Amino acid sequence: MTMIDIIKWALLFLALNLSVFSIYFMDKQAARCGRRRISERTLLILALIGGSLGALAAQQLLRHKTRKEPFRSILAAILILHGALIAVLAFLPQWSPLLLQDF
Repeated sequence: MTMIDIIKWALLFLALNLSVFSIYFMDKQAARCGRRRISERTLLILALIGGSLGALAAQQLLRHKTRKEPFRSILAAILILHGALIAVLAFLPQWSPLLLQDF
């Protein structure tokens, strides 16, 4: 993987997490104004597909869904899963091509 590839992946990751943060912000605003909300399932799926850091940042900075269980626990599990995947990719680089070839 070249440096250009790494930069592309990092920018994609950043864009995804900023998008997820924005969606959590819109849901928080909808909650304040009594408008239609985004389902918890959708919010968790967005975190699962790679937006877990944006979801966590929104949860903490916006104080959104901080007391809601099992939402909190599931989001924590997604963060642990993502951390484990990053650790595998970082510490076992020979697995990286095998994991990324299906994408």
